[in-house]
Amino acid sequence: MDLTKPILYHAHRTPDHTALVYGEKTYSYQELNEEINRYSHGLIAQGIQKGDKVSLFLKNSDAFIIAAYSIWKAGGVVVPINFRLTQPELSYILQQSDSVAVIFDEEFTDVVKKAAQQLEASIALFNVGGKIEGATEWSLIQSQLKEEPSVSILPTDDAQILYTSGTTGRPKGALFSHSNITSLNMSVNVMTKMTEDDVYLLVAPAFHSAGLNMILTSTFFTGATLIVQRDFHPVEAQKAIQHHEVSIFFAVPAMYNAMLQVPKGSFNLSTIRMCNYGAAPMSPGLIQATMDYLGTDQFYNCCGLTEGGPGGVVLTPEEHKTKLGAAGKAMPFLNARVVNERMEDVVPGQVGEFIIRSSSVMKEYYKKPEETQKTFRDGWLLTGDLATVDEDGYITLVDRKKDMIISGGENVYSVEVEQVLNSHPQILEAAIIGLPDPKWGEIVTAIIVPKEGEQLLTDEVQAFCRQSLAGYKIPRHFIFTDALPRNASGKILKYHLREQWQRTNA
Repeated sequence: MDLTKPILYHAHRTPDHTALVYGEKTYSYQELNEEINRYSHGLIAQGIQKGDKVSLFLKNSDAFIIAAYSIWKAGGVVVPINFRLTQPELSYILQQSDSVAVIFDEEFTDVVKKAAQQLEASIALFNVGGKIEGATEWSLIQSQLKEEPSVSILPTDDAQILYTSGTTGRPKGALFSHSNITSLNMSVNVMTKMTEDDVYLLVAPAFHSAGLNMILTSTFFTGATLIVQRDFHPVEAQKAIQHHEVSIFFAVPAMYNAMLQVPKGSFNLSTIRMCNYGAAPMSPGLIQATMDYLGTDQFYNCCGLTEGGPGGVVLTPEEHKTKLGAAGKAMPFLNARVVNERMEDVVPGQVGEFIIRSSSVMKEYYKKPEETQKTFRDGWLLTGDLATVDEDGYITLVDRKKDMIISGGENVYSVEVEQVLNSHPQILEAAIIGLPDPKWGEIVTAIIVPKEGEQLLTDEVQAFCRQSLAGYKIPRHFIFTDALPRNASGKILKYHLREQWQRTNA
C-alpha cells in the first residue's frame, strides 16, 4: 500500500467523518482528499514529476499536511526539514536531497531565499502566506480538478527523506518507501489499538519522524481525527484536549513537564484514554506526576529512531507497573536485539548494541552508500545505541555511541556543535556533552579550552554559535578548563567528562 490510499479509502467509506481540524478549519475525509487532489494537480502543472524531491520548511498546519499528501499523489518524495535550521544548514539539506522545490511559511522567507541562492541549481519556491517576490503563493497553484491524479504509485516507490545527523556532524537523509511507512503505521495501530473514533492531538513538530509517522500518517491510516496545533503551549494544548475531547496524546518529556505547571483541574482532560511519550528520557518521577495530573496510567514509552521510521521498542501501560525505567520490548512486526561485536545476543545485564530489523526500517541513507553499508549488517540496522537486556527480555538504553544529546525532544549532535565552536578564533578546542536536566531531559553543555591568554564571555560564544546553529543546538551551559581528557589515541574521553561534571552538578 502507498501512503495516499488510506485517505482515499476513508473518503469513500466515511466521507463525512472529520479527518483534520486546524484552528477554525475542519476537513472531512472527503473534503481533505479533494483538497489534496487539487494541490497535487497544481504541483503537476508546476512541473513536479514522479521521483522529484520537494522540501517542506513549514510549521504544523493544514498546509503542511495537504502539501505532503499532494506531493505523494504527484509521485514525489517529501523532504520535511526542521524549520529552526539556519541558512547554511538548510542549504546543505536542499542540495544533498536534490530538492527541486521547497514549500515554506512566509515567516521563513529570508532564510529560505538565502539558502536557495547558495544552491548549484535553481529551485522552485512556494510560500504559504502573502505575495513574496521570487516565490509562487501556495494557494494560487490550486487546481479545480478534484479527481485522483493519474500517477501510478507503487508501495516500493520512494516517499520520504528524513534527515538525521551522525558522528561526522553532517546530516544524513534516511530514505523510506511508501511500504516502509505504512508498515510503521500498522505497527503503531496494533500497538495503540487506535480506531476511527479516536481523536489524536498533534503538538509535536510534523517534520520529526514521530510527529509525521507515529502520529500524522498513522491517524489517517486508521481513519481517526487529527487535531493540529501550530506550536506547543501547555495551556492551549489542554484547551484543545477539552474542546475536541481528545483521546490520544503524544508529547516529549519537556512538554509534559510544562503542562504540569498549569494548575491541576483548569481543564477537563478526562477524555484522554492513552498518552505516549518518547524522543527523550522521561524520569520515573515525571511519569508518575504526569499520570496523577492527567488521571490515567495508560502511558506508552515509545523508544525509536528516525532510521526505523521511527520504529523501535515500546513499554506498555501494564509493563509500566513492573518495568518502569526500561525502554521495553520490540514494537509489533519488529525485531529488536542487544548484541556484541560478533552479532551475538548479550547475556542479561551485559552492555551491547541495540539493533532492529523491520519492514519499517529505512532503505538507505540517501546518496551515502558507505554510511549505509556501515549501518546494516545481515539485514539488521545497527542503531549505535548501547543497551542492556534483562532476564525477561526488556531492553534498557544506557548510552549512545554517537554522543547524541536529546534536549527537549530535539536531537543535538556533539560533533556538529564542536565544529562551530572550534572555528571560534579564541577557542583552542571544545567538547560537547549532555548533562541531566529536570526540564529538558539533557542540557547541551560546552566544555571549552580557551587559547592561551584569551578570556571568553558566555554570551559572546552563544552569539557566535547562533550564526551557524539552530537555537536548540546552542550550548546553554559552559565549562572552561585547561585541558580535555584523552585516550592513548588522542581521542577525547567524553564519558570521563560526563562522569566528572555529573558528579560536580549533583
